[in-house]
Amino acid sequence: MRINFIVEDLLLFKYVGCSTAARMLFHALKGTENLNIEWNSNKRDFDIVHFHTFGPRALLYRSLSGGVKILTAHSTPRLNQENLAFSGLINRFYPHVYRGFDHIIAFSTLSKEEAAYIAPEVPVTIIPNGVDRDYFQRDEGAGTAFRERYGIREGRVVLTVAQLTPRKGIYEFLKLARGHPDITWVWVGGFPYGPISRDYLKIRRIRERSGENVIFTGFVEDIREAYSGADLFFMPSYAEGMPIVLLEALSMGLPCVVRDIPEFREIFDKDGLYFGSLEEAGRIITSDEKLYQMSKRARQWSERYDIRRVAQLHAALYRRLIGG
Repeated sequence: MRINFIVEDLLLFKYVGCSTAARMLFHALKGTENLNIEWNSNKRDFDIVHFHTFGPRALLYRSLSGGVKILTAHSTPRLNQENLAFSGLINRFYPHVYRGFDHIIAFSTLSKEEAAYIAPEVPVTIIPNGVDRDYFQRDEGAGTAFRERYGIREGRVVLTVAQLTPRKGIYEFLKLARGHPDITWVWVGGFPYGPISRDYLKIRRIRERSGENVIFTGFVEDIREAYSGADLFFMPSYAEGMPIVLLEALSMGLPCVVRDIPEFREIFDKDGLYFGSLEEAGRIITSDEKLYQMSKRARQWSERYDIRRVAQLHAALYRRLIGG
């Protein structure tokens, strides 16, 4: 079986979550028996063409290539709101784009429902994102080096890894940082969409005026260093698909404090450290007992999302779609 992965990964787009997830899945599938997989090949004779983005290159290739065409729904109209400027205009194109595929992969019940609403005639299968648990393991030496590099003093370190957009909860992150000056708050990530990111100029100004206990690192070459240097992972997003950074943090053994939204409830069920208000978030982040209990089972939580298991779910879907 011949598979082609299509990913718009030029310049900063290679650091966006969908590109990271696609690369991890690609490498996990490379060792699958009877599967020949390529990345952004211009050839057209594939059994399966798996699209992870749908920019100009992808849409052009879709019109030219053969094979069964699958789209992983990394991006949806719901996720564009409070993420991109002009999201209303951009979202108008989704029905046309989605309906041009033979099958859609969604990460969760919510994203499946959204895909089914946009393109009701296209079948949808739920397969979660995955994480390389062998690669994402805590390294105390790397964590110490990370703290030293950014001059982080002794004490609790809260880490967020995300784009700098309102959807990711940047404003709440900064409010909590002001309310807890004894904690160091680290945000890894930037503006992969540049000026078309929602509130681009406003967030840049606010970032420059953040307190001394707040660190914006931008892109980090080895994200494992940041995870290893943190005491907990904080995800104040208002909407998500299935963020790969959350799976990475769990694999690194970090307790994860997340906003109480359906996407996270589907991952953690009743066992998540959820917050509904900033006051509640502050209480959890400063609770040694709650964080300790979560840290003990964090890595175990990541087992169900092991990239090898997720790769086999994809391989099974490929075989089903080509009838073999």
